[in-house]
Amino acid sequence: MQAILMKPPRRRIMRTLPLCYNRQAFFENILASISGLLNSHERDLLKYLDLPLPVGTPVVKWNTVVDYNCIHYQQLAAGAMFVGIPYGISLVAQWLYGWPNKPGYKKYIEGLKPRRIYCLSRAVLEMLKYFKYGRLYFQWKSWYKNVDNNKHYVKGITFGRRGKKLDLYHSPSMDQHKVMPVVVFIYGGAWGSGERSTYCLLALQMAKELNATVVCPDYSIYPEGNVLNMVEDISDSLLWVREKGQQFNIDKDNIVLIGHSAGAHLCALTTLFLIDEAEELGIEAAKQTAITSAVKGIIGLSGVYNILDHYQHEKMRAVEYVSTMHKAMNGVQNFPYYSPTHAIQKLDGEKIKRVPPFGLLHGTDDIIVPVESSMRFSEVLTSLSVKVSLYLMPKLDHTEMVTDLMAPDRHFYHTVYGCIKQEYSKFMEAC
Repeated sequence: MQAILMKPPRRRIMRTLPLCYNRQAFFENILASISGLLNSHERDLLKYLDLPLPVGTPVVKWNTVVDYNCIHYQQLAAGAMFVGIPYGISLVAQWLYGWPNKPGYKKYIEGLKPRRIYCLSRAVLEMLKYFKYGRLYFQWKSWYKNVDNNKHYVKGITFGRRGKKLDLYHSPSMDQHKVMPVVVFIYGGAWGSGERSTYCLLALQMAKELNATVVCPDYSIYPEGNVLNMVEDISDSLLWVREKGQQFNIDKDNIVLIGHSAGAHLCALTTLFLIDEAEELGIEAAKQTAITSAVKGIIGLSGVYNILDHYQHEKMRAVEYVSTMHKAMNGVQNFPYYSPTHAIQKLDGEKIKRVPPFGLLHGTDDIIVPVESSMRFSEVLTSLSVKVSLYLMPKLDHTEMVTDLMAPDRHFYHTVYGCIKQEYSKFMEAC
């Protein structure tokens, strides 16, 4: 007898099942009945749908009622997982951080393209690994709030035209009667996040390892400010070191800049703007010259040095619109102007001679800022006869480059500090 394929309400089949049936047995019986009644084309269809075909199932010779909702149960569940979840994640991310920069409804069409959805979802899910830094998070929160630690640092010093704050960390071996060289650490955060308190443990360890005073300033992250405002704030922190540092036994003529990620970009860009005596910084030319003469070197950790290249990398990861980078740069048209790779090539011969040496560190497992960023900047510096050392560090990712500097028990602590100390020593020996 020919099978009759129908699509009745689900309850008709459910009523025919004994109470002892469980769901798995129900599906197995349905599939067993169907498999014996299908011709070759219908079997191919089930294979296409990825439904199992039980081996050796006898042909059923009576009318069979099929519930297609049950047959597609697994496909619907898989669809919810592989379609619903990524779209949900991406919609929330774009709603919070911004839709594509397209007119009218086109921004939603662009934002809902499958490739963008899955790439953006992957980027968001990659952030789940930050939970492994939970213990470290509570450590720095607790340490910074503990008033008993005030002997190690001076917190909340006001500086600059916008009244920003900086913290100052002393080396444990500091001689009260001797001035100490100073390291100005600029944190990262994609130009749109970050605060100085997060890096208290890093600054403390850095002061100890380098036997220097470490200054960690805040700056005007987006949307409070754009990249020019950030450069102004960092310039103001260097000016503070020059003018007020002696009150804290700081050697104002021996400054080393260290920055991570966006912070490395800002260290390089600020120095190049000061060398070029940029009027937009609002600092007298003589003071700019004095600051750059005092900067003995720059150490960049996983830095961004070509904004256009990094924008292309963000596009590949489908995060260019949720990223704050293009907004902080005031649009794509300003990417070259705010790229150290381009800025240094605009300097004339005399100004090039004033560029301090660079030490560039980058992890080979970095997927947020690819290692090519430091490699290409190193090539540009070398072509201009600027001293540069490049350290490519295997199995080190973007976050570990900075978090592993916060405690001696971190996996890459001694490896990264070994490179930093080597560069720092070269800078000091050249003074």
